[in-house]
This record gives sequence, C-alpha cells and structure tokens, in this order.
Amino acid sequence: MANFDWRRYFEQLLAELDNTSQSKWADAIRAQLIRRFDTNPHGDLKRWQAAMDSLPEIPDATSELNASAITLRSPHALSVSQQDSLESGLRGLMPWRKGPFEFFGTHIDTEWRSDWKWDRVSPYLSDLSGRRILDVGCGSGYHCWRMLGEGASRVVGIDPGLLFMFQFLSVKRYLGNVPVDLLPIRMEDLPDGLEAFDTTFSMGVLYHRRSPLDHLLELKGTLRRGGELVLETLVVDGPEGYSLMPEDRYGQMRNVWFLPSCDTLLRWLDRTGFRNARVVDVSETTTGEQRRTDWMRFNSLQDFLDPEDPSKTIEGYPGPLRATVIAEKP
Repeated sequence: MANFDWRRYFEQLLAELDNTSQSKWADAIRAQLIRRFDTNPHGDLKRWQAAMDSLPEIPDATSELNASAITLRSPHALSVSQQDSLESGLRGLMPWRKGPFEFFGTHIDTEWRSDWKWDRVSPYLSDLSGRRILDVGCGSGYHCWRMLGEGASRVVGIDPGLLFMFQFLSVKRYLGNVPVDLLPIRMEDLPDGLEAFDTTFSMGVLYHRRSPLDHLLELKGTLRRGGELVLETLVVDGPEGYSLMPEDRYGQMRNVWFLPSCDTLLRWLDRTGFRNARVVDVSETTTGEQRRTDWMRFNSLQDFLDPEDPSKTIEGYPGPLRATVIAEKP
C-alpha cells in the first residue's frame, strides 16, 4: 500500500458494500470521503500520508492477533536500513493512543493498554467466529484486529480521526487482503437502519454524545435481529435515574455530556428497545491503563486527576469508572 491512494482503497471497499445488504452506504460515504480528503483536508494529511508511505516493504509478513500486542513478524531479519525506516515512519504517525502494537520487533507502547479492556470484555462476548462486526469509535483499530483474531468474518471500524486511519493502514499494508477495514466517518454519517451486523461495539463513545438515547437507537439500527450490542462507557455511582452532566469539562475533556449510573444505563437500553441488558464489568481506569509514553508524549490521565485526591478528576468529579454492558436486539 505504498503511495496510499485513498480513492482506490475506499472505492474497493464501497464496491464490496454495493454488492451486499449494505449497498445504501456507498453514496453517503463517498460524499464524506471527498470532503475529508479533497474539499477540506486536514492540515497534517500530507505529513501522515508521507510517514505511512515511508514504511519499508517487508514481504511475507505474518501476524499474531490474539496476543496483548497486535504483532507483525517477518521470516527474515530486517536490515538496519529497514529498521530505521520502520521506526521513523511509525514515529511520524505519533501520538499512538490505542494499542499496543509490535511491528517486526519495534514495540509501540501506546497511551492506552487497550488489551486490558479486551481482556475484561472478551469473556462475556458471544462467539465471534463467522460474525460480521461493526466497531464504532474504533480508534486505530486495535480491537478490530482482536475481533479478526477471534474468527470474525468481516470487521468494519468507523472513527473520524484521520491519524487513526493511517495508523490502522500501517498494519493492514503488511497483511494484504484481510477482511478488516476502517472508514474515517462519524456514526451519524451512516444511513439509518442498516441491520447488517451480528455484533456492534461502541466502547468509549456514549459519553461524548449530546443525546445518548439517540446513539443507542443508532447502534440498534446497525444490528440484525438477534444481534448483540457491546457498550462500554463512563459511569458514576448512584440510583436508577441518576446521571452526572459536567458543568464544563470532565477530566479535561470538553465533549463529555452524560455519565449515568449503571441502573440508569440499563434503563436507557430498555427504553430504546434492547433486551437482556446486563452489566458484565465495572472497572476504575488507572494510570497503569492510561498514561504518557514515549509514543504518546502529551498529557494523560495522571494530569487529569486531582493531585491531592486521585479518586477525583481535576475538576472535582468522581474519577473515571467504566462499565461494560451487553444487550441484544429483539
């Protein structure tokens, strides 16, 4: 995938979607991509593309998708020049927030230990073998690769971050024609009522939505009947009906709207038509799971907590507590 051609890559994907039950995606997505890449491109787009295009060709790569780090291996030792080009190109795609990844011996210690989240969630999932999966807010695609490793037949991730897309493609370029792709679009850019996926993941998205119930309805619309929703979001302690709406920022994040109690979240799922919703995990986010690294050198969780009382955010709200809920579409 050297000299990345976005039109060729996405047109191949859209051609596939045109030949499936997802055909109504094509026109809406094509318009979004033209805007993102041609009409109003990000100022760093050329730099990110150049960084990815500089990655060395390494034929016959193999992968390990069920390990903590998404791992790429070569049957041959890399030359010094290949190693230098590899690290230089990958560092050109910093900051790396979701992972970790291992590129032919170069370890990318990402800000988030996304493998910890996967380890918490995966024991409660229906068998992913042969399933078509949508991952909403997929970041750089770490969990998409884990889903493929669990036997999914098709994985589509969506996330509007173009840097995330190039990080994803830096893995995919070495694995060839595998059934995992990332579209740099928002949830609201998808057509309503796709009903195309067996499992839809939304992890770390709900609290960023002004209308959480609308997000749940959008997620429901992506699922076939009997499909499974895997939802992970920030929550707070409290009774049914209680949710926290920050005055301004939460943990220095501007776009945080509603942090429900677990019972409130279950009620939201019930009111939006899901069945058998159950909380399968509640875990505090620690500075071991989210932290500054050599591959993400900006502020991280330790900078967003009260230095006198790390059980609270710097604004004085309860510290980050995340719940995972699984529910079905009837």
